[in-house]
Amino acid sequence: MRKVITAVALSGVVASQTLAGETINGAGATFPYPVYSAWAYMYYKETGIKLNYQSIGSGGGIRQIKNRTVDFGASDAPLKPQKLDEYKLYQFPAIIGGVVPVVNIPRVKAGKLRLDADTICHIYLGDIKYWDNPKIKALNPNLNLPHKKINVVHRSDGSGTTAIFTTYLAEACPDWKQKVGAGKAVKWPVGIGGKGNEGVANYVKRLRYSIGYVEFAYAKQNRLAYTLLKNPAGNFVAPSIQSFKDAGATANFDPNKHFYLWMVNAPGKNAWPIAGASFILEAREKSSANKKVNKFFKWAFEHGDEIAIKLDYVPLPKELKEKIYKYWEKNGIAP
Repeated sequence: MRKVITAVALSGVVASQTLAGETINGAGATFPYPVYSAWAYMYYKETGIKLNYQSIGSGGGIRQIKNRTVDFGASDAPLKPQKLDEYKLYQFPAIIGGVVPVVNIPRVKAGKLRLDADTICHIYLGDIKYWDNPKIKALNPNLNLPHKKINVVHRSDGSGTTAIFTTYLAEACPDWKQKVGAGKAVKWPVGIGGKGNEGVANYVKRLRYSIGYVEFAYAKQNRLAYTLLKNPAGNFVAPSIQSFKDAGATANFDPNKHFYLWMVNAPGKNAWPIAGASFILEAREKSSANKKVNKFFKWAFEHGDEIAIKLDYVPLPKELKEKIYKYWEKNGIAP
């Protein structure tokens, strides 16, 4: 079902570039692309209005809305209020999901390998080089891990998924914070880069003994072996709608700060530690374009929750949607 919806949605989005009629143009994060595509297809069927969304990465989305070449940008890395003032942008969240480490180790199935932030940190720093390293074995006493070199895969483009992943590492691993830091693009100590969540997923799928990180929907769609992670509460948890919801339960999105918030390393007992929201960015001076964009997202908030869940995303809580509606009204951009 998931692949059919997304494939049909994609054909609708691509067609939007050539068909006559009203079109909303957006660009940015690959993290929410499957759900935005599905929403776009459903919205077009209902309204005849097309949404053309280019999945080019959060860095590209920020760049395009800064240059005013699209109606909205999308980024998984929220912009600070000062930056939004500088670029004259509005910002609000649209969907919640999780970034998951994925591996390609023969005979290791999804949900079998246990990792923690310290181990992932030192794999990505290049300090842990083989799968049978004592640190990994200590977390996985019942797995027969091979003495094979770890092939590290990361994003090559400016990426909100990377921002979420590196913020998680920087908060949980002092070595990472000191040597690499967090951001949409960082200087990776080791590994090969793939473009977009799609590129990382494809590399991990093809490259044996590899590890990468992707948004959960891409892990599921590509049948990649996701890992369990130890969260700040000390529990090993699996990525799931529920563990992402648990991470979001403590999230306090403040409209007075344009909803700026990171959701990594949430304190919940069963919270997934690498959760995040994906944000929409709009030019403050373009109120008529913003009203069209917000009409689409209001429709998605009211009619798209079921499809979001089918595609392994967490819809925004009702209270958060109400905050967003009031934010639109306050700024004169309510549909």
